[in-house]
Amino acid sequence: MRQAAYSIQAPSAVVMVRPHNFTVNTETAADNRFQVLANTGEDLARAAYDEITRAAQTLESHGIAVHLFEDEGVETPDSVFPNNWFSTHAGGHVAIYPMKAESRRRERRPDVIEMLKARYRVQDVIDYSGLEPDGLFLEGTGAMVLDHIDRVAYAVRSDRTDPIALERFCTHFNFEPMVFDARDGNGVPIYHTNVLMCIATGFAMIGADMMTDSRRRHEVITRLERSGRSIVRLTNEQISHFAGNALELQGREGRVLALSMTALAALDANQRAMIEESVVIVPLDIPTVERAGGSVRCTLAGIHLTPRA
Repeated sequence: MRQAAYSIQAPSAVVMVRPHNFTVNTETAADNRFQVLANTGEDLARAAYDEITRAAQTLESHGIAVHLFEDEGVETPDSVFPNNWFSTHAGGHVAIYPMKAESRRRERRPDVIEMLKARYRVQDVIDYSGLEPDGLFLEGTGAMVLDHIDRVAYAVRSDRTDPIALERFCTHFNFEPMVFDARDGNGVPIYHTNVLMCIATGFAMIGADMMTDSRRRHEVITRLERSGRSIVRLTNEQISHFAGNALELQGREGRVLALSMTALAALDANQRAMIEESVVIVPLDIPTVERAGGSVRCTLAGIHLTPRA
């Protein structure tokens, strides 16, 4: 039975960025095997603009507040993925993150932070971007999948998730780091944790087969099960279709799971049934955006802050 009760895991508001000049970022292609390079003449910009517009409208129809920002620039090809450069946390805390690619560092926007301060109760903003000159990167809730209930930060070890930066974040924000190695079926390291893992209130979706250390795999799954969650195991093929890149949100009539139509089509009937025991599935059609190597979860920066009266 689906639960309508409030959960700290599921934000009721998000930030989205609508790109006007969307393209696939060649700078990040080296370690993001989920990207699909564009063919000459394809009108990706218009398609991505329309996809984000419709996705925002769909979420709003379910009672989720969407703060939609425009990106009219041409130097920020991945701006549609704002969850990587900032995150918000209960108690009025905001984090700003160090990004590996120089083009992605330009995504950080003061107007987003000012909106958060104006519309929500923000006590402090901790900016880790000063770690970039030292080559220390931590790409937000792409690099980390956060369990806000059990206070665990799950993180795949990669160039985009430096252990020093992760430790600093966990110390400041009161999370326990749980780091593991993961590779796809071809042995290629996974670049972001949120492509293989989604933690909701009552369940967790995870590409366990990608975790290379069997002992660590057992520890992660056991930790999630002890938090009272059902485990939805995803195959490598399902991960390649973004089945792990989803986000639980608090809607008007209960919690929902936002994921792409690509991801939903990859799930089998039993997996859907497990998910639907606690949430309503809300599929969003963003195939053009997915060519940049991220899916629905990446387009949503959840707001875990208290609104101002």
